[in-house]
Amino acid sequence: MANLARGREHRAPDYPIEPLFLDRWSPRAMSGEPLAEAELMRLFEAARWAPSTYNEQEWRFLYARRDTLHWPAFFALLMEANQAWCGQAAVLMVVLSHKVFTRDGKPNPVHTFDAGAAFENLALQGAAMGLVVHGMAGFDRDKARATLGVPDDYDVEAMVAVGHPGDPAQLPPALQARETPSGRKAVRELIREGPFAF
Repeated sequence: MANLARGREHRAPDYPIEPLFLDRWSPRAMSGEPLAEAELMRLFEAARWAPSTYNEQEWRFLYARRDTLHWPAFFALLMEANQAWCGQAAVLMVVLSHKVFTRDGKPNPVHTFDAGAAFENLALQGAAMGLVVHGMAGFDRDKARATLGVPDDYDVEAMVAVGHPGDPAQLPPALQARETPSGRKAVRELIREGPFAF
């Protein structure tokens, strides 16, 4: 099994932070090796502890393991560019968020925000375990809703590929050069004290 490059070897923060934040990145090269049930449940357990408004926990994860009955349906949701490298993932996930509060059915204005927090927990746990966790917008949301039977009161947010690290040389040539941790804008470009002034 290949080792996942540690982001801290390629990145430098503007201010001191925990190394785990630097180590989390979104590679594409995966080995095709299955995830053990315990590994997969550790990812979902981390997501479970994300913060949410009124403790609503409005995220849901649908998933398919590679070489199982559900895999073809999940794989078919991806855009061709993502199919080119997701074939070696161990698991594909679809992230959902409940748009209304369970307690009263009223609109929840932060359902997407909270689902994103759950994904970040999952991604950080994956980084700590040395796994590839790659979130994606490149898929057909309407097809996901129809294929997976997602009710109207849920939004289809994103897809995620998870797996053990693989050899970047096995990726399509155009993706091989991108298989390195990316940088970030300076923190001062992203914040303002007071009113909007970007």
